[in-house]
Amino acid sequence: MPRSITLSALAMLFSAGLLLAAVVAATGNAADTTTTETTSTVETTTSGDTTTEVTVPVTTTVQITTTRPSVTITRPGTTTPTTTASSSSSSGTAAWVWVLIGILAAGLIVVIALLATRGRGGKVPAEERRRRLDGAVATWAAQGWALESQSADSAVLRRGEELMLVSVDDAGHVSTRPLASS
Repeated sequence: MPRSITLSALAMLFSAGLLLAAVVAATGNAADTTTTETTSTVETTTSGDTTTEVTVPVTTTVQITTTRPSVTITRPGTTTPTTTASSSSSSGTAAWVWVLIGILAAGLIVVIALLATRGRGGKVPAEERRRRLDGAVATWAAQGWALESQSADSAVLRRGEELMLVSVDDAGHVSTRPLASS
């Protein structure tokens, strides 16, 4: 695969990861909300000439935030308890976000390892280099170039007064360059 395509793919993967991280950070996560609700109830007791009011705090922790209407039915001649409520909520990072970040990190490590070891593949065997040189010479010969001389890893081609050197390096890369006419 050409290096430019590999680098483009890596840049696109990195950009997608940054975009996903920005979206997750901006939107947050409302699905995992814990709400603590503290309610104070005032109970009124009448005994003869004495009226006693007692405030009882009640703390409730719920995992899911819900909204429901409250309906109180009172009979004539009775007192209604007074209720005050306060609530607070907190949210953390969801587990799926950590899993996604872990997958992206593992993918990035794999891509970096592949890019780092790509150039260290070692030498291409002499037979393979010779085959690549023969293929390049045959391609140029089909375009009107004639073989003037050839060694194990290079060949000199001629077309009229033009000379060209075709060579294969240890990694198996074929290169050509013009030569000065003699």
